[in-house]
Amino acid sequence: MEDGAASSQTPAELSPALRKAGEFRVYRRRWFVLCVLCLLNCSNSVQWLTFAPVADQTAEDLQVSLDEVNWLSVVYMVVAIPISFITTWMLDTLGLRLTMILGSWLNMAGSALRVVGVLSYVPEWSMFPVVMAGQSLCALAQPLVIFSPTKLAALWFPEHQRATANMIASMSNPLGLLIANVFSPMIISNTNSLLTLLIIYATPAAVVCFLATVGIREGVPPTPPSASAETSSSEPFIQGIKLLMKNKAYLILLLCFGSGIAIFTCFSTLLEQMLCVKGYSSDFAGLCGALFIVFGVIGAGLLGLFVDKTKKFTEATKINMCLTSLTCSVFAVVSQMREQKALVCAVCALFGLFGFAIYPVAMELSVECSYPVGEATSAGLIFISGQIQSIIYIVLLQALTKRMAGSPISLCATGGDANLSWKVPVLVMAGLCCVGSCYTDAANA
Repeated sequence: MEDGAASSQTPAELSPALRKAGEFRVYRRRWFVLCVLCLLNCSNSVQWLTFAPVADQTAEDLQVSLDEVNWLSVVYMVVAIPISFITTWMLDTLGLRLTMILGSWLNMAGSALRVVGVLSYVPEWSMFPVVMAGQSLCALAQPLVIFSPTKLAALWFPEHQRATANMIASMSNPLGLLIANVFSPMIISNTNSLLTLLIIYATPAAVVCFLATVGIREGVPPTPPSASAETSSSEPFIQGIKLLMKNKAYLILLLCFGSGIAIFTCFSTLLEQMLCVKGYSSDFAGLCGALFIVFGVIGAGLLGLFVDKTKKFTEATKINMCLTSLTCSVFAVVSQMREQKALVCAVCALFGLFGFAIYPVAMELSVECSYPVGEATSAGLIFISGQIQSIIYIVLLQALTKRMAGSPISLCATGGDANLSWKVPVLVMAGLCCVGSCYTDAANA
């Protein structure tokens, strides 16, 4: 039964009546809550990847090195590690509404502070610290946003709509990454102004903060949408952690899929720096990043339908991980070639098609092998594993770069670290992909 108006009966009075009748009611405003979460998720991921596609220009404007610019992305992983544990507790105790509103305010405040950091009257020495402070506030919001789709789908949507709601909310995150990859280079190319870029990205953050604060009146509907929502329960958080730490299959998945998230983060963060030294512009790097995400979303949808029909989770995981390793290895070679735009684009698209597509299947496998631990706990630990490995990988890859005397074809911005050789780092990244694929095969054997 669908009802857009609030009932005159209290939830305590209405729920038993519905249980007796065998009916459950859903509310049209669930789509508004879903829309707000999608906008918030998209906005937050845009804030994360704002600087990566234009890293050279950012380093020049803020008077810092590329390593310091990369920390504007890495801070998301550093902050997410402790906050992820708190977020799981918040969703279970404080509820969905307060979690979403807090996330929207942190995201809005961080985006506004980033704008303040690049204003003309701000001293040059304080520009980067202020921008980093704003980025840190946005990073605080990420776990609050990333962990909410599953909770929203369970609380507000009937069983036959949960998968759709979860998919829509989750895919809004890569949509934000797509927007950042496409529009950051485009805006910088047309305006040559970092301030304009940050103002444009701060505007949606303010809008979604207003919608969340004013529009979301309650964290749960007056009555549950399904029997499972009414009777759902999960293991206590600490007890669930203990069970997972004793689960060998889950621990292997924790390492492998966390490594996959880390590789994706490294690719998104460092792509522009890898390509500019070979004569590829930031616009082209943004296009490659966009292709990676678009084909990844397409692959995730197709693979999800295939797995739903065939239930061949293990086979799909093994094949995709092998193809991802192969494509990553090809990228390591192709990215070092000059004037091969079509080939680089094709490899990036295939990398996304095979690599990103495995994400929903990986999450399902983690839930399957960790039962009866709650879904939020098992998926959350994989997210934390990905953040930890992302920090390690990015720092490692940066340390493996070598300065070059000069490159006549380089389109990197001028500066002390304008011309860096990424030959060794991309080979190491390909090796990490292969190692992850081998461990996944062992876990699924």
